[in-house]
Amino acid sequence: MAKTKADQATSPRFWRDAQLPFVEARDVLDGRQLCYAPHSHEFFSIGAITRGRSTYLNEKARERLAAGTVVLMNPGDVHACNPLDGQAWSYRMFYVDVAWLSELQHQLGFSRNQPLRAFADILSHDPVLYRGLNRLYRLLGDDQAEVMHKHCALLDFFAELQQRLDPAPAKPREDNPRLRLAAELIRERCTEALKLEDICAAAGLSASYLTRSFRRCYGMTPHAYLINSRVQFAQARLRRGGQIAEVALAAGFADQAHLQRTFKQLLAATPGQYRHTR
Repeated sequence: MAKTKADQATSPRFWRDAQLPFVEARDVLDGRQLCYAPHSHEFFSIGAITRGRSTYLNEKARERLAAGTVVLMNPGDVHACNPLDGQAWSYRMFYVDVAWLSELQHQLGFSRNQPLRAFADILSHDPVLYRGLNRLYRLLGDDQAEVMHKHCALLDFFAELQQRLDPAPAKPREDNPRLRLAAELIRERCTEALKLEDICAAAGLSASYLTRSFRRCYGMTPHAYLINSRVQFAQARLRRGGQIAEVALAAGFADQAHLQRTFKQLLAATPGQYRHTR
């Protein structure tokens, strides 16, 4: 059945190109029906609000956004953008591989041979960045444009981003090696039926300390972090063309319906919508 104009407006559109594997993009024309639960990504995210207004949660900060705003999320930042009182709003997002962006920072003279230098800003009203993001999105979606043109434009924009916002180390998370070990265990074994006792034993922490301190450090409970990790695992498999039912089981979900519900709750898109690119 063909989609109506209303369906097309509310359905997120994803862009990916195997020749530019370090970036993907997403466009939503009407976000009133797309709501996100707090979640995080393993990549750097940046987007533009192109119409209307929305709420914006990033870690402990809560903002109201209007058209013309650029939003930034460092890897691991727990965040969510949602409709404001049912008002129509539109946005575009870019998701950038951390290794690619780190290498670009090194080439520009930022923290050579160090990990990604995080951005202290979570939003910007810089009109140059806003216009640049929108031009970049249009170029990436142009099937007639050469890959080299797109690649150069990506380098130009993200180089300008570093220079205009001058990334500085964000406030570090609580540096508790045992909490870090717990988070690493969850990520590495997220497809398994992990128990809280397993995590506590591996990290050498009590259940009460783990649950209380993990939320303070990572912005999620250990269970929410587990589910978020499973969704990221599923995203990676779907990007490679995996079948949804098979991906659901491989990621640790009970079945395809379970993946469907959770994926939509965190990413405001179905696995099928995410798997399909324009």
